[in-house]
Amino acid sequence: MAAPRSAGAVAPGPAVPLTAGVAAPEPAGRTPARTLGVLGGMGPAATAEFLRLLAARVPGSADQDHPRVLVLSEPAVPDRTAAILDGGPSPLPAIREGLATLVRWGADLLAVPCNTAHVSIDRLPDGPGAPLVHIVDATLAEAARRAPEGGWLTATTGTVVSGLYQRRAAALGYPLLVPGAAACEEIHQAATLVKAGRTGEAARRYAAAAHALWRARRVPVLAACTELPLAYAAAALPPAMMVSSLDALAAACVAELYAPAAPALAAAGT
Repeated sequence: MAAPRSAGAVAPGPAVPLTAGVAAPEPAGRTPARTLGVLGGMGPAATAEFLRLLAARVPGSADQDHPRVLVLSEPAVPDRTAAILDGGPSPLPAIREGLATLVRWGADLLAVPCNTAHVSIDRLPDGPGAPLVHIVDATLAEAARRAPEGGWLTATTGTVVSGLYQRRAAALGYPLLVPGAAACEEIHQAATLVKAGRTGEAARRYAAAAHALWRARRVPVLAACTELPLAYAAAALPPAMMVSSLDALAAACVAELYAPAAPALAAAGT
């Protein structure tokens, strides 16, 4: 299955075309030419875990092998789900300003480790300002690679109601299963508990929801909220039964940062 591409709504800073795996690394000791800008704080624990995963996936053995990463952790961005469900304050202005700040700082590749934030990102009229590695495309690409038979969407209620994943999965022909309303609410509460620092409680709720979904159909859960991989790990659930949006985003960023440079164009007429 071809890797998904982002919607044109983010042009002229389009989401990066993704591959199913990490591209071949550049030679050891060479910092990638591009600078990754990370708009985080949605939430802070998920941002910290994303940075850990990013470092773990770098194909190097020394500090000098790692990419330059600029991080703006902005927890004051208004609640993304409340904006979608209840008409709360829009997060779009803060997200737009955060991305613009990263570009001003020198980022020429962007990533946002928050799934629901991409509802706003896809609505930016002028795009994010630089190429963006889209977390939904990255997650669905990884799900298609690891679980072509399908997977359960587990996310915030805002992400589910927005149709963010459903639209892209349908375009891919990927069989994405959506839990019922009660299960979605339990999963949303698990994510909220991680944000509150109550990861043990979140783990119990997410595990109960996951087991209920697996009784209906035994396919992996897509942890399509960046807090959910933390709850899943704390619950000691089987790693093979979860596709982490955090790890998928980290892998996609590394693949783009370490992609071999395109060969120079041949001289005209040769």
